[in-house]
Amino acid sequence: MDRNLALEFVRVTEAAAIAASQWIGRGDKNAADGAAVDAMRSRFNQIDFCARVVIGEGEKDEAPQLYTGEVVGKNRKGKPTFDLAIDPLECTESVAYGRYNAMCVIATGPAGSLLHAPDTYMEKIAVGREAAGVIDLDASVASNIKKVAKALGKAVGDVTVAVLDRPRHVELIAKVRSAGARVRLITDGDVAGAVAACIGGNPIDMLMGVGGSTEAVLAAVPVKIMGGQLLCRFKPKSEKDIPKIKAAGVKNLKKIYTVDDLAKGKQLTFTATGVIDGPILNGVVVGAGHITTHSVVIRGTSGTVRYMTAEHHL
Repeated sequence: MDRNLALEFVRVTEAAAIAASQWIGRGDKNAADGAAVDAMRSRFNQIDFCARVVIGEGEKDEAPQLYTGEVVGKNRKGKPTFDLAIDPLECTESVAYGRYNAMCVIATGPAGSLLHAPDTYMEKIAVGREAAGVIDLDASVASNIKKVAKALGKAVGDVTVAVLDRPRHVELIAKVRSAGARVRLITDGDVAGAVAACIGGNPIDMLMGVGGSTEAVLAAVPVKIMGGQLLCRFKPKSEKDIPKIKAAGVKNLKKIYTVDDLAKGKQLTFTATGVIDGPILNGVVVGAGHITTHSVVIRGTSGTVRYMTAEHHL
């Protein structure tokens, strides 16, 4: 993917993050999400390209803008040449209530490169490059932690596992602690947790647990580019989700997906801008006459991980 186009996407996430930040702590997650969606869509349609949203705000009848299947870009009457997986505001409740970790996210690839995952749950485990070949979704929690510790050259007691703070993870958290590892609870959004496991020097070593399937695709792009691994398997929220999963072309619900199944090829990019401080990015800071944003742009072609701090003068 052209590097100039990759950098155009950071302007999109910056605009969305600034718009969403106006709603931090105001208790209205829908307004925060709506502001991010409006800003992101407007900026997309200023870029000289044509792309189809394969993971968006929902189906067309559920979301008026940036819905799954929508075509965006200045040339949107043409044939879409890019897939877009987006989350205009990951962690809407974090923004609404001023909690830790929220960002605006875009993952891109050539048409047909990103899995069109239906909106349901997946069980997941993610690690960085050093431990990419040792994890097993069917292995016990203790076994995975022990193997990751060995791959990282750490004692088990020094391994930190990121887990979404949800009632469904009570047993998982107990198993992580029983294995002797540390737990880092994330209030919302597990994309940042998966990416953090791939960044050297970050205190998070692994991500484990059940989270959104759409977030799995978003996370797979940067994890793949950075040489890590994300293993996941569909875990429907309810029986009602099963027809939706099968309609997306999934024949085997027990299949374990890797990063190469979720995001194909090397022409991939991942862009994110922090709204509130999180595991990989600082949030939006409003100063006297200017706003500061913190973003990351990760390109598959070059393998670069570029952090960007920008001042937006009012």
